[in-house]
Amino acid sequence: MIGYVSPSTGRRVRAVLFDTMGTVVDWRSGISTAVGAFADAHAITLDPDEFADAWRSYYQPSMERVRSGQRPFAALDTLNRENLDAALRSHGIDPGAFTEAELESLTRAWYVLPPWPDSVNGILQIKPDFIVGPLSNGSTAQLVHMAKAGGLAWDVILGADVSRAYKPTPHAYRAPAAILGLDPGEVMLAAAHNYDLEGARRSGLATAFIARPTEHGPGQQQDLAASADWDLAATSIIDLAGRLR
Repeated sequence: MIGYVSPSTGRRVRAVLFDTMGTVVDWRSGISTAVGAFADAHAITLDPDEFADAWRSYYQPSMERVRSGQRPFAALDTLNRENLDAALRSHGIDPGAFTEAELESLTRAWYVLPPWPDSVNGILQIKPDFIVGPLSNGSTAQLVHMAKAGGLAWDVILGADVSRAYKPTPHAYRAPAAILGLDPGEVMLAAAHNYDLEGARRSGLATAFIARPTEHGPGQQQDLAASADWDLAATSIIDLAGRLR
């Protein structure tokens, strides 16, 4: 069997690697739930969904300081913990009012984000014919714990701390392919974010868009559809599995 050949790379795809936050797991509901429990425990009045969005808003700027060389590489665990302090302060809450253990515990909510309803079964359907794993800005520790908590049957887990680069830096896409002994064109990135797929295509990877129109809540206005002629466009990971056959 020839298998799936990428129209853009001309290579048979041997590995399907997934953006994770937003594509495989529902980070917003997971963080909102954890923030709500934290707020209740400490008698804090805030909107958990809004706070989750605020915390996430620091995500790209904190990684950009690493990408631009303004600071040495730091794992996303460290950045998420620092960004929690910034989010608290932006809501007029002093991080010093809590113990470090309490703040670390809240930050660990990023380790147990719930998969979207189609993720577990979709990955299992793709797994027999392709290497499957995350291609994420998350740390290896974060991705391992997330897989255990959510039942994600990855073949391999390589966090950004392995490549020491954050997407969309080309090395972040090419390093996992090299570690797997594959040409970049033999690796497909599946992602719900068009900017991520743009970075993957520039780095020589095959691409697949997976629609997650509620990743940022009911009022989402970005990444509602594929913005370019990616190799594949799917409505779910299960749909992607069918299109790869």
